Amino acid sequence: MSRRYFNPQHFVFLLTAVFMACFLIWPVWATVKEAFLDPKGGFTMAFVKMIFANPIYQEGLWNSFKMAVGTTIGSMILALPLAVLATRFDFRGKVILTSLLLVPLILPPFVGVIGVKQILGQDGALNALLIRLGFMGAVHPMDWLGSGRLTGVIIMNSLHLYPILYLNITAALSNLDPALDEAAENLGCPPWRRFRRVTLPLAMPGIFAGASIVFIWGFTELGVPLTFDYHRVTSVQIFDGIKEMGGNPLPYALVTVMVGFSALFFLISKYAFGRQNYAGSGRASMAASMVKLTGWRGFWAASGFITVILIAVMPHAGVFLTACAGDWNRTMLPKSLTLDHYQDALSHSLTVPSIQNSLQYAGIATVLACVLGVAISWVCVRTRLAGRHLLDALTMLPLAVPGIVLAFGYLAMTRDGQPFHWLITMGGGGPMVLLIIAYCIRRLPYVVRSASAGLQQTSVSLEEAAQNLGCPPGKTILKITLPLIAGSLIAGSLLAFSFSMLEVSDSMIIAQQREHYPITKTIYELIGNLGNGEALAAALGVWAMIFLTITLVGASLILGKKLGALFRV
Repeated sequence: MSRRYFNPQHFVFLLTAVFMACFLIWPVWATVKEAFLDPKGGFTMAFVKMIFANPIYQEGLWNSFKMAVGTTIGSMILALPLAVLATRFDFRGKVILTSLLLVPLILPPFVGVIGVKQILGQDGALNALLIRLGFMGAVHPMDWLGSGRLTGVIIMNSLHLYPILYLNITAALSNLDPALDEAAENLGCPPWRRFRRVTLPLAMPGIFAGASIVFIWGFTELGVPLTFDYHRVTSVQIFDGIKEMGGNPLPYALVTVMVGFSALFFLISKYAFGRQNYAGSGRASMAASMVKLTGWRGFWAASGFITVILIAVMPHAGVFLTACAGDWNRTMLPKSLTLDHYQDALSHSLTVPSIQNSLQYAGIATVLACVLGVAISWVCVRTRLAGRHLLDALTMLPLAVPGIVLAFGYLAMTRDGQPFHWLITMGGGGPMVLLIIAYCIRRLPYVVRSASAGLQQTSVSLEEAAQNLGCPPGKTILKITLPLIAGSLIAGSLLAFSFSMLEVSDSMIIAQQREHYPITKTIYELIGNLGNGEALAAALGVWAMIFLTITLVGASLILGKKLGALFRV
C-alpha cells in the first residue's frame, strides 16, 4: 500500500483495533459463544433458558437488579443536591468541601465493608452507643445492614460511587447557558419549577451518562457482596462457577445473561437521553452567574456537604480503627490501640509478594496504556481520519463492559485448546500477562481522556511549525507534543496506575495461585482468615488509602474540573 493511503494514523487505528478486538471483543465473544453451543457444536438456547428457569439464578438476577437500582438511587440522593449547590452557589470553604467529596474513591469498596460492619453490624459501634444511651436492648440489637446483607451492599456501593455521579452532574450543570434559566425567571417561573422544567431536562444527558455507569457498576459489583458473604447475586454466582467452567456451560450462560442485561441498560440510557443535545445561545456558563452565599445561608449550604462527607468517611474511619484496634467488639471505640498491624501488613508472608506483584502488573500496564493512549488521542484530536470517532468510542467501551465479564472472558479464551492459551504459558506461566492486559484495557480510557484534554488545549500550530522546519512527525511528537501535554498525561497515568493497583474483578478472578496474588486478592484472603486476619486486611487497606489519596490529589490538581470526564462513556 502506498504512503498516500497508509500513514501513521492508519497504523495506529489498525493496531488499536486489533488490540481491542483481541482483548476486549474476543473475551466477550469467547464467553457468549460457549453459552450457545451444545455438546455436538450446534447452536442451542437451552443453557440460557436454564438460567431463567432456575430459581437460584432468577433470585441472583433479581437481587443484582435491586442492588443496581438501590445503588443508583442512593448515589443520586447524595450527588444531585450537592452538584446543584456546587454549580449555583459560592460559599466559604467550598473548594475544600468539594475536594473532600472525592474521599470515597480512595478506598476499594470491598475493603470499606470491614469498617461498615464494625460500625453498623449487630455488635458494632452504633448499637453499642444506642445500648449505652438506653435506646436499645442488649439482647436483640438492631441489624442495620439487613439479614440478607443487601442493605449493606447498597449502602457501601452508594457511598463509593456517588462521587462519579457528582462529577458528571457538576460538569453537565456547569456547561448550561444561564440565559435559558434567566429567561424562565423573567417569565415568572418560580425557582423549583424552573429547576424541574428547565435545568434538569438540559442536564439530563450528563446525569444519565453518570447514572448508567453507576447502575452497571452496581449491577455487576463483585467485591462488596462477596465480602458481605452475600452470595445471592449474579456476580458472586459467576465467581463461584469459575471452577466448573471447564465442563459446565451454565457459568458461560450466566455471564452471557449479565452481558445482555448490562448492554440493554446502557443502550436504553443512550437511546433515551444520549441523543438529546440542548444547545445554549451563547458561550456563558453557570459559573458566570454563581450566587454568593454568606451568613446562615452559606452555613446551611456548607452543612449539606459536611453531612455527606461525614457519612461517606464512615467506612474509612471503621477501617482505620479496625487496623489500630487491639480489641473492638460491642463497644463504641476499640478497647485498646496498637500500630503492630500496620507493620505486620508490610511484612506478612502473603502481603509482601502481593505488593510486589501489583507494582509490577500495574506499572507495566500503565506504560502500555500510555503508549496506546497517546497514539489514540493524537489520531482522534489531530487527524481527520474517517474512523477516529469509532476509535474513540472503542477505547471508551471498557467503562461500560463489566470487569467481571472481561475477567471471565480472559479465562475462557486461555483454556487448553483455545487460540490464546499461549498467554498463560509465556513468561514462565501464570496470569501475569493476562493481568497486565486486563489492567491496561480497563484503565486505557483514563489515559485517552487525559491525553485528549491536553491535546485540545495545545495549539496545533506549534507542531506544524516544527514539521515545516523539517522535523519528522515522530520526533515532533517526542520533542514538542509530549512535553506540552505532560501534565495531563501524568494525571491520567496516576489514575490508571493507582486504580490498577487496586483493581478488584480481574484480580479476584484471574489470579488463582497464591504466588500470583495482587494486593486486592490478598486483602480478600486476609479478611477470611481467623485471628488478626481482618485487622491485617484493614491495615493494608489503610496503606492503599494513603497511596490513592496521593495519586487522586495529584490528578485533581493537574486536571481540575476535567477530572469528571475520565468517568464518562
